[in-house]
Amino acid sequence: MRLVSVNRLQAGMKLGKKIYNDEGLVLLADGMELTDSLIRRLAKIDIGYVYVEDALTDDVEITSLLHDETRNRALKVIRNQFQEMSGMSGITRGFYHLDKKFSGIMDSILDDMSSQEDPMIMLADMNTADNYLYVHSLNVCLYTLVLGIAHGYSKEELRVIGLGSLLHDIGKTQIPVKIVQKPGMLTEDEFRHMQAHTEIGYKILKEEPNIPLLAAHCALQHHERINGSGYPRGLTGNQIHEYAKWLGVADSYDAMTSNRIYKKAMLPHQAVEALYVGSGTLYEQKQLELFRDRVAIYPLGLTVKLSTGESGVVVKIDPSTPHRPVVRIISGPEGEKITPFERDLSTALSVVIMDVSDEDSSAVQSTSV
Repeated sequence: MRLVSVNRLQAGMKLGKKIYNDEGLVLLADGMELTDSLIRRLAKIDIGYVYVEDALTDDVEITSLLHDETRNRALKVIRNQFQEMSGMSGITRGFYHLDKKFSGIMDSILDDMSSQEDPMIMLADMNTADNYLYVHSLNVCLYTLVLGIAHGYSKEELRVIGLGSLLHDIGKTQIPVKIVQKPGMLTEDEFRHMQAHTEIGYKILKEEPNIPLLAAHCALQHHERINGSGYPRGLTGNQIHEYAKWLGVADSYDAMTSNRIYKKAMLPHQAVEALYVGSGTLYEQKQLELFRDRVAIYPLGLTVKLSTGESGVVVKIDPSTPHRPVVRIISGPEGEKITPFERDLSTALSVVIMDVSDEDSSAVQSTSV
């Protein structure tokens, strides 16, 4: 499979991986042949990149952190609960019994992830369309859990940080929809309203009898930054709980790698570079280092250009060296077509990735060839 940005898709290409809507239902099935009208439709929804079938890389399999059934249930529960709460005003209506709705989902998520030897953050887990809030909540939960597993948290600790990350934006259900879904920069007054979602979320979660208090603090502190520039309280360093620091990294990463009406999605390596700008000021350096080691900086199927001048496609990622993938070379230094061969960058240490591109989407070959 090849990874191609939506604005580079061409009629006749076939989807290599399903696209879901915000209910976890399949919007477009894998194997579907794209038409001009379908491509225009994709351009109107929040999808930045899609996987397409390609004869040169038809052996590349894209795996997800979750089984389809788990993902579908999780998105449905998030969507239904958040929509129910959005229809209510104020936060003193009694309990929502969130533990009954979300605890089972969290157990299923942890079961799926614990079955994987080295779970990694993959671009494939972002292939979902429609309402950003629901999908963002699930993505941030998955990324935070990947980091928590790599850090060595116990199952109970993972459950707490998982619930906190899954529900970190629940306060946005009480922010006017016109602000939450505004397709552009917020005014100063609108931004103050938006910032309130952290404290609102904390108040909602801390009153829930079976939601851990630390999960509530995740909602409260996920926009705090270690130099005191965050909100709502301008906490610094160790004043911010460790869970919230992990969550802040995952939250920022997903925001940067998600396509929005007003902002094109970054590719993973670009988002990681942006996070590193805040190393030691916004985020803990050690946490960023672990994050870098657990994210597929160059996703499977991505077209890259090497320091040799050759171009190729990322076909394999070793979790121990995710920034040095195996690249299937498909064109030579002058752009000439060659017999494909693979170069393992974890051993070819003198060769580096110089650039990434989907400009050559015309090179995608039909699997029927």
